[in-house]
Amino acid sequence: MILRSFLFVPADSDRKLAKALGVGADALILDLEDSVAASRKITARGMACDYLTAHAGVRASQLWVRINPLAEGGLDDLVAVVRARPDGLMVPKASGPAELARISDMLDVLERRDGVAAPIRLLPVATETAAAALALPLYAHAVLPRLYGLTWGAEDLSTALGASTNRDASGAFAFTYRVVRSQMLLAAKAAGVEAIDTLHADFRDAAGLARTSAEAVREGFSGRQAIHPDQVGPINAAFTPSADDIAHAQAVVAAFAAQPDAGVAALDGKMIDRPHLVQAERLLARAGMAGGAAQG
Repeated sequence: MILRSFLFVPADSDRKLAKALGVGADALILDLEDSVAASRKITARGMACDYLTAHAGVRASQLWVRINPLAEGGLDDLVAVVRARPDGLMVPKASGPAELARISDMLDVLERRDGVAAPIRLLPVATETAAAALALPLYAHAVLPRLYGLTWGAEDLSTALGASTNRDASGAFAFTYRVVRSQMLLAAKAAGVEAIDTLHADFRDAAGLARTSAEAVREGFSGRQAIHPDQVGPINAAFTPSADDIAHAQAVVAAFAAQPDAGVAALDGKMIDRPHLVQAERLLARAGMAGGAAQG
């Protein structure tokens, strides 16, 4: 299943947890990290486990958990939440593939302990320190079967760099952050996993969310983070192929199916080649797999 929208939900908020499953996000991220105060971490961990257990089985959204960094309580998070069978874990401040391999080894042991059959997937926030950003190319050659994709964030990186802002004078991401975003996209594609774009911080800016989500689709991202329920619908819409896109992709596939030994084909008076076929097949895969019920 290709996930379009990842909605963060503070794991210590009964009200927000109760509302979240009806929002339509492809994945909810029960957050144990940034949105939870230090004094509430243990409470949030227990509430996340209870929520996962209560909503096991078929549901509208996958349920993921953002753990804390390993050195800041993340190991305790792992030990607690695995038995509640989340669909995946978001790993903040991931230093690189070696850290993901360590977590994967831990999950092997914990899943065996708790009788968890389906491997829990991993989605690292792969750019939150300077060292992590420089390690992005290493994902291309890493063997990480649990890796669902890569995502990125600008806020922690700007803090790590000592920057006063991550934006330029126009309000767009500054050059350094655009480079990191591009490197993350390339690393995900080289690793053969999904590329998930960062959040749009102003949840009241519907036009900006729609515009930047459409840009992300054109660049090759398959989904996006959301921080407010109102962002889910526009994100899902942006990352769902349109009827015209689907029809064109089907026509491309049909053109090559009619000439299976040809390297090129004609469509609407234009020549198309094998890269067009690959693009069409990927779009149809997205169209067929985006959304739908999730099996816990």
